[in-house]
Amino acid sequence: MARRTTPPAQPDAQLDPVEWLKGLPKAELHLHLEGSITPETLVELSRQNDAVPLTMQQARGVYSYTDFPSFLMSFKAVTERLHKPADYETITYNMLRDLSTQGARHAEAYISIGILHWQNRLDVDLVVEAMERGRVRGEKDFGVSLLWIIDAVRHFGVEACAKVFDKAAELSRILPSVVGIGIGGDEARGPAQEFREVYAKAKEAGLHLTCHAGESTGPQSIWGAINIGAERIGHALTAEQDPDLVEVLAERQIPLELNVTSNLKTGCCPPLQDRPDVPDHPVKRYFEDGLMVTLNSDDPPFFGANLLEEYVLVHKEFEFSLEQMRELAANSIEASFLRPERKLALLAEIEHYGW
Repeated sequence: MARRTTPPAQPDAQLDPVEWLKGLPKAELHLHLEGSITPETLVELSRQNDAVPLTMQQARGVYSYTDFPSFLMSFKAVTERLHKPADYETITYNMLRDLSTQGARHAEAYISIGILHWQNRLDVDLVVEAMERGRVRGEKDFGVSLLWIIDAVRHFGVEACAKVFDKAAELSRILPSVVGIGIGGDEARGPAQEFREVYAKAKEAGLHLTCHAGESTGPQSIWGAINIGAERIGHALTAEQDPDLVEVLAERQIPLELNVTSNLKTGCCPPLQDRPDVPDHPVKRYFEDGLMVTLNSDDPPFFGANLLEEYVLVHKEFEFSLEQMRELAANSIEASFLRPERKLALLAEIEHYGW
């Protein structure tokens, strides 16, 4: 988003900044559907599916991990609790309900169809139908729009990801809510450049391209994402290690889906020496260097911070002004895959919010 030349009047100094940030219209662009499942929802699903339902204490234990590889295993353990397609309707609806309480007006959620393909335990079409039911109900009840990004698991290999992207293209011809593809998983075992051809094919099918990059590996992963055509990059934590890369990201205004708390909790970003609860994260440095920064929650129950809490963290700990927070919210709308008329309407809401 272009920097303002003349800053408008600041919000009333007497306002509660948390309440102000809560009401600020915003979009969530990096959120995994399965990673949005709270322990409460997990217990709800277990009561429906399991002969001996999980207790709340047991449910919370599923989210335990010590590092990035163990986080991936914990994430997998949660997805394995989704036993039937109707469970996906429940988690979609609950995700939109939760986002509505945080001031989110729009979300673009990753769905790990690649895991479903790999496990071969649920019919993908039935799962997507259930997700759509949850989306339609949730949009109606909570006023939060939702688009889907089909996520493939990069360390399963190019061939497996190609099948996922082919399915995404098929779904996008039927469902306007399916708008893009991406790759997550272990960057080291699935370098972005290996996916050049399948990304080109997805683009030809009319899908938007995203890519997790620079979360657990160096800036070369982000270069790889750029070189295969990624329109948005998830995490991009290590970009600052390469000044040339930072310059390219700023010049091209490639949106970055930043996930501050996630990077701390997975061990991908070290904490500040004097504040073990706050990451030494480049979010402010990126912003000041003119990069297109957006704030996101990634997998809120795993990391203990939802979208609103990410905004509050950045405002308080990284000393972003409320006017700068407004700019971050506008970035989230501009970087979305919404239709232009919807973007303009939401940007106008943000521009006039709080006056």
